[in-house]
Amino acid sequence: MVDLRLLRFFIAIFEENNITAAANRCFVSQPSLSAGLKQLEEELGGQLFERSKKGVKPLDSAHYLYPLAVKLVEEASKLPGLFMAKASRQKLRLAVMPDLSQRRLAGFLQQVNQAIEKLDLELVDYQSPADCRLTIDSLRHEDEVFFPLWEEDYVLCVPKEHALAQVDSLRPEQLNGFDFIECPPCEAHQQTIGLLACSNMSLNLVAKAESKSLVMSLVLAGFGVSFLPDGLIEDEPRLKQVKFDGSRMFRRIGLCYPSHQTIAPTLAALLRHLAARAN
Repeated sequence: MVDLRLLRFFIAIFEENNITAAANRCFVSQPSLSAGLKQLEEELGGQLFERSKKGVKPLDSAHYLYPLAVKLVEEASKLPGLFMAKASRQKLRLAVMPDLSQRRLAGFLQQVNQAIEKLDLELVDYQSPADCRLTIDSLRHEDEVFFPLWEEDYVLCVPKEHALAQVDSLRPEQLNGFDFIECPPCEAHQQTIGLLACSNMSLNLVAKAESKSLVMSLVLAGFGVSFLPDGLIEDEPRLKQVKFDGSRMFRRIGLCYPSHQTIAPTLAALLRHLAARAN
């Protein structure tokens, strides 16, 4: 790898056409400059200048090297500034739970971008260490604070060709005996199952999934019906939402962050921005 110092020597000699003038420009002795030029020529495998008593004359090889050398030296001079700019940027690591409304998630990320200038934002897997987590309130840890952002209603979803798709509204007892897809972590599912059990009725639990996206795939595949967050299915034209005449079932999405330690300045700035918008 060519030493940038030698390239600076070369540029000075090329532009001055004189070893002494180039040495003065580089604040080195003439022997040091001459030795540097010789080292560069040895590394590149060819002579760069024709030397005479009148000075030096660039050869074709020097004319070829000159624009390349100038570009390399200029780019190298920018490196400290680039590193300083990178170091001055604020950082935020956010763990995001799956199965969120993509529109609402994008809207939230837009707020993050507006709240914090020069932000390096890293979105990571839900289980990864992070400054904060975007999740539902029921998954808040005991040592965390929950900052609410938005709510999503659970709606009864059926394929458009399903018999229930023709029903304007549905009472809980009308679900008795229908094939149902369960999502064990879901409060809406547990609430519906409990309501029917109180009336000595039950759902026909034909399938189970660990995520809302997988539940939606099972509904689309025709395995049965299920409750899903309205934000998750907002762009799915193959599903029909059936009005459910029961108590409102919803989930609250927000930021969880540690309550027992000082939060990062970037996160603190974001929370102030979000609180101001909420008010």
